[in-house]
Amino acid sequence: MAAPTDDIEHVQRSISKLKKKARSELKRPEDWQRYGYSTRPELWDGRDVVDSEHVDRVDYQTVDEAEFIERYESLNKPCILVNAMNTWPAMKKWTMKKLRKKFGRQRFKCGEDDDGYPVKMRLEYYDIYQQTNTDDSPMYVFDGTFGEKDGKKEFLSDYELPKYFRDDLFQYVGEERRPPYRWVVIGPQRSGTGIHIDPLGTAAWNALVSGHKRWCLFHPSTPKEALKVPRNLGDSEAASWFAHMIPTVRSPDWPHPKPIEFIQRPGEIVYVPGGWHHVVINVNDTVAVTQNFCSITNFPVVWRRTVRGRPKMSKKWLAALREVKPELAQLASSMDLEADDGLPLSSSSDSSSSSSSSEDEVKAMPETKKKKLTKTKSKSKSKKAKLCQCEECLKKCSICASYIKKGLNPPIH
Repeated sequence: MAAPTDDIEHVQRSISKLKKKARSELKRPEDWQRYGYSTRPELWDGRDVVDSEHVDRVDYQTVDEAEFIERYESLNKPCILVNAMNTWPAMKKWTMKKLRKKFGRQRFKCGEDDDGYPVKMRLEYYDIYQQTNTDDSPMYVFDGTFGEKDGKKEFLSDYELPKYFRDDLFQYVGEERRPPYRWVVIGPQRSGTGIHIDPLGTAAWNALVSGHKRWCLFHPSTPKEALKVPRNLGDSEAASWFAHMIPTVRSPDWPHPKPIEFIQRPGEIVYVPGGWHHVVINVNDTVAVTQNFCSITNFPVVWRRTVRGRPKMSKKWLAALREVKPELAQLASSMDLEADDGLPLSSSSDSSSSSSSSEDEVKAMPETKKKKLTKTKSKSKSKKAKLCQCEECLKKCSICASYIKKGLNPPIH
């Protein structure tokens, strides 16, 4: 391990202060190790995981965009992409040694304080922390500003968007207005994200450069209450979840769809459709990049939830779509916003390392804002013209025509 630019005592004091900010409920230093997970790896390291028969490994080099949409995206089915990262510069450049040399004095987000402000640590300090900690659930770099800060923009040139996910419709609302959507993710073993659903109905991809991640995914029909760690057993961190919930969800008596379990390997990209609960833990030191996105396929769900959760942004987005994607703007204007899309509401993980934002922000709005939003909804609903649902009329809409051509049901108008 390279020598720090500052003396080790100063580094340790700085790390201790940041840990207190990130998890103020842990009053004493020893509280970070209260469950002893660092000495009980069998509880979380996935040594008994056999990749689920319900997750495919898809060869990126042989499956084109149309086939991917037909087999996975249109069916809302998770999968793992292989041979998609072979030419990425990140595969050679994103070692901790090289990252520390290049970005060591840059600060990266590794948590949030009690007021929701980011807790940031120098990468050179974080590297020392991740190699020496014995915490149950270590702090986790989950930094979404790397594409905005001059000192970190080089990250963007080290990877490319997978071909299946390039037409992200949120791009049309602009970088300043769109919700947070991309993160560089760095963490040691036992760090991870607690059980959650990604916000606004978006789908996500997670590309692993190094290390191994253990995943557990649950069908959208699974009630979120059934997936929470009982308070008397542990906290909401990923390590506690795997230690206490795996026996429950694997039990023959589990009344819900069986989980999809697998280990993600270096060079693999996990595709997570919208509405799927998932929990992830790092089996060893990992470096990854992940993004959330809205495609034509999941647009109906994302649009409804954006109108509810981000009403001001949705107006800007609709105006932009009228210019660049008029057929989608027409679809958005004609949709029944109250219709049930069949997916659960998103829920940000309570895990200290999660950076997902919650769609339930509407519930937390002041009453005046709620009333204003309700009025806006009722007005738009009364003005909205319903489209005829016969097949001939639906074929006039290019979006619906593409669904009908594939033998799929068009989105609800």
